[in-house]
Amino acid sequence: MDAKKSGFSAGGYFKDITPKLFTCLKGYKADQFAKDVISGIIVAIIALPLSIALALASGVGPEQGLYTAIVAGFIIAVLGGSRVQIAGPTAAFATIVAGIVAKNGMEGLAAATIIAGIILVIMGLCKFGSLIKYIPYTITTGFTAGIAVTIVIGQIKDFLGLTFKSAPVETMEKVEAIAKSISTVNWYALLIGVISLAILIIWPRIKYVNKIPGSLIAVIVASAIVKLSGMQVNTIGSLYTISASLPEFNMPSLSFGVIKSVLPDAFTIAVLAGIESLLSCVVADGMIGSRHRSNAELVAQGVGNVGSALFGGIPATGAIARTAANIKNGGRTPIAGMVHSVTLLLILVLLMPYASLIPMPTIAAILFMVAYNMCGYREFIKLVKRAPKSDVLVLVATFILTIVFDLVVAIEVGIIMAAILFMKRMSDTAEIKGWKYIEDEEDDAESINLRKVPKNTLVYEITGPMFFAAADKFMEISLDPSINVIILRMRSVPAMDVTALHTLESVLETCKKHNIVLLMSHVQEQPMSMMKRAGFDKAVGVENFCENIDAALARAEKIS
Repeated sequence: MDAKKSGFSAGGYFKDITPKLFTCLKGYKADQFAKDVISGIIVAIIALPLSIALALASGVGPEQGLYTAIVAGFIIAVLGGSRVQIAGPTAAFATIVAGIVAKNGMEGLAAATIIAGIILVIMGLCKFGSLIKYIPYTITTGFTAGIAVTIVIGQIKDFLGLTFKSAPVETMEKVEAIAKSISTVNWYALLIGVISLAILIIWPRIKYVNKIPGSLIAVIVASAIVKLSGMQVNTIGSLYTISASLPEFNMPSLSFGVIKSVLPDAFTIAVLAGIESLLSCVVADGMIGSRHRSNAELVAQGVGNVGSALFGGIPATGAIARTAANIKNGGRTPIAGMVHSVTLLLILVLLMPYASLIPMPTIAAILFMVAYNMCGYREFIKLVKRAPKSDVLVLVATFILTIVFDLVVAIEVGIIMAAILFMKRMSDTAEIKGWKYIEDEEDDAESINLRKVPKNTLVYEITGPMFFAAADKFMEISLDPSINVIILRMRSVPAMDVTALHTLESVLETCKKHNIVLLMSHVQEQPMSMMKRAGFDKAVGVENFCENIDAALARAEKIS
């Protein structure tokens, strides 16, 4: 088969997985380097509190968030398929990671992340990057909004300074614990949380200073208030051991038992990382008028996640907010992402001990804003108002299942529901109609106006895809004893599956029992290919496959 006709060529294959860095370095100039460095430093300042907050929300230590942004962020910038993608820990993984850590510990998380990384690399090498278009928008919108709600619920404890008797993991268990512990509100914690939230909301609206991240200002102000006033408010240092050391290499156990145990979590991480990173690339493309390489991005995400796990990090993916900040500050090449990681490495070594002063209500406030920005409530409401009821059902089901159960269940059920509804729609479009015979003649051999039909001949026109959900409709074909020939006109059948072929075989067998000749008119490429592979063309008789309806009618005239 010709390489171009098959859609494959060695040059095209390798180009699709070639990192954007190599392309961007051609003609790279000093002025763009300066812009990339400045943008990388600014994005690092933005990523600092977010990385710490997301790590804590994921049930791991604050330094794990920085390890992720440093290692995975650097690798993905070097190998990625986007000019401007900034990678690191994201809110989408918070509840998933927390569940894995609670169930399997850090060793289990590392193993799941490494396997997920390998899956992503395989997906990229197999050119699965375009498959994101098969994830319905209702599902991504539903689980994104659901994740936002779970993040908010998970942070209410720290925002209010509540005291739990146990440490619940599931979202609904957290809701129950909050209700039971509401009387233990720490009013100092609530005050710090409200101040932090106010800064996060108001600071971006202040001109001239709004380029400094509001989250950084909230961290500095709240930490100063708690330290100087002596308020009894939990800080990172009072709950966690802070490490300013460089990330160390650690290879987790990957025995068959461990792999079997964490494989479902690994698939979840891989799918979510692929979806979120490619969505981020699409958004970035629209902002800079570029085009990313989806398969190169998947490979980079895979290698980045393996690197993150080996050096004590958590799952990483493209971060839409940080990527947008990079673009707005002038970053246009992967150099900015690399500078962002190097800057965070310097902060880790030099300033990490000061992170112990950050109040937990401030972390909660930052995550509230993250959840608000990611929830997409306007789009959610618009879909509920405008989308068909079946799509709304998928949206709401995915949203609720993400909150009540987890993302794995939500995506699985959402995709199954979407697939069933899609098949129902396709089934509704498929139909078989017998001709109402008239004697008008037309010049167009494929006109929908019907021809004069020979005596003892029936013509059925099939419309729409022939697949298992519509197979029962084929049995509507009438087998009158007086009939000698049946013509199946298939010009409007773009595709068929094996169930439909099996049904046609049953029709053919019945026709032969009644001494009826079956003629096939205008069979398109995909159905014809399937029929030939199955030997159906020989069973019908190659001579009984006609180019168009006029040829089929002429042959029926001879047979009759």
